[in-house]
Amino acid sequence: MLFNSYIFVFAFLPIALCGFHILGLFGRRLPAIWLVLTSVLFYGWWNPQFVVLLLASVGLNYLASVVINATERQPTVQTACLTAAIVADVFVLIYYKYLTSIIQVAIGMGLIADTTANIVLPLGISFFTFTQIGYLIDTKQGITKDRRLLNYVLFVTFFPHLIAGPILHNQEIMPQFGEPATYRFSGENLSVGLSIFVIGLVKKCLFADTIGTGVSQGFGAADHLPLLAAWNVALCYSLQLYFDFSGYSDMAIGLARMFNVRFPLNFNSPYKSASIIEHWQRWHMTLSRYLALYLYNPIALAVTRWRANRGLGINRTAQTKPGGFAAMVMFPVVTTMALAGIWHGAGLNFLAFGLLHGIYLTINHAFRIFRPSSSKTRPSGRLGHGAKILITYLATLVALVFFRASSVRSALSLLGGMIGLHGVDALAIPNVILAHLGVPGDALVAKGLVVDVSLVDFATSTSHLVWMVGLYIVVWCLPNTQQIMRRFTPALGMIQRGPFERFVWQPTRGWAVAIGVAACIGVLAIGGTSEFLYFQF
Repeated sequence: MLFNSYIFVFAFLPIALCGFHILGLFGRRLPAIWLVLTSVLFYGWWNPQFVVLLLASVGLNYLASVVINATERQPTVQTACLTAAIVADVFVLIYYKYLTSIIQVAIGMGLIADTTANIVLPLGISFFTFTQIGYLIDTKQGITKDRRLLNYVLFVTFFPHLIAGPILHNQEIMPQFGEPATYRFSGENLSVGLSIFVIGLVKKCLFADTIGTGVSQGFGAADHLPLLAAWNVALCYSLQLYFDFSGYSDMAIGLARMFNVRFPLNFNSPYKSASIIEHWQRWHMTLSRYLALYLYNPIALAVTRWRANRGLGINRTAQTKPGGFAAMVMFPVVTTMALAGIWHGAGLNFLAFGLLHGIYLTINHAFRIFRPSSSKTRPSGRLGHGAKILITYLATLVALVFFRASSVRSALSLLGGMIGLHGVDALAIPNVILAHLGVPGDALVAKGLVVDVSLVDFATSTSHLVWMVGLYIVVWCLPNTQQIMRRFTPALGMIQRGPFERFVWQPTRGWAVAIGVAACIGVLAIGGTSEFLYFQF
């Protein structure tokens, strides 16, 4: 079931909300059970057979957490249990997400005979698996406080985050399920959550799906796209992914808020980033946090211990030396980002995406460490800051080509088109104008520098360009959803003030009308929408 579907908006969500708030009059247990049941229904709507997988994963991981907690004074047993549980989780993830690709590689290498692997990827398996692995690690470290079964099941299955995140941390969510206030009706939370949901719906249905209509066709023809067409495809995909993921994140936060739960921020205007480091602090923020806590930090700690045991430097001075920088900065960063790329998919294009970002981050860290100290405090000014934003965006754009392409070869073909290897587009001029140019116009057409089009075609291409410019204005110049809603703490985490204070949401008649109009636009646009791009991960 999609957030951007009629059955969700007009049937599932109203029933789920009404049942939750009515049962909330009778305490905490009944509405919590109701949320679990509705969440399981939501997950099973797409493919009921995977409900068994979800419940089995939840049950076995909870059982593992109980054993880990009970063997606190037996560290060997505790570690063995944690390792076994993580291996089981990763095995299931590999089976459903990577086995088909592994089989195809083995067939290509001649290691096994050709066979047909028909494995369907369960929605959200990466997200609920990562969530539970984090919980198990925290349990071993003694961080988890609430260990009740019902709250755990609700923490994992709560439908606003179940399919595509955010990746939740038990310390910020499970305590909320233990508070009586969570199960009491709140008009403020309902109105704030509904407003955030509507903004996300418009981003997805009107912005993302509209600008992304030709993206699949463009990437399919990557071998033949000339300069401007190749740039158009890449830019449109970057905007499609931006508004698709931003819209999903808003809708997830808004839905949780309607049930009196605050989610962490997961998307914070990443295209406004002035560096790659800042980009990953703004893009898929809960994934970045997860990678830092459970992957980067352990790798960096292992490298630090390895160097310390051999009498090598581990301080900041050591990082300024080539060997220290390679070991303590480059290796953990590149390894983490390579694994992050593989997490998104099994193709080599995803590995290339991760490695590119690993290289970007390494260069960014190197610049911070090795640049002259005098330049570290020198303000860059608006022009310099804008240049940093543009450079960062172009770097991420190159990586996104690999992220979207079906293969590394297809990505390289599109990038080749973007530097003119497939030729340059002819300039489109309306035929009614070209007719008045006479002989010069005919010469331009003959040389292929100009192509005549109808007024309708010219207006269509012009409106597309105007639409793209409008979306970039939204991306770079306007406040994001969190900044619009900041007076009512829309999500966990600090929210900075945005431009145009008049755009800050308030419970006024004017804002009610504006959200109502936006809701109508979003609902009317639902008919032509597609699933969220991050559902495939």
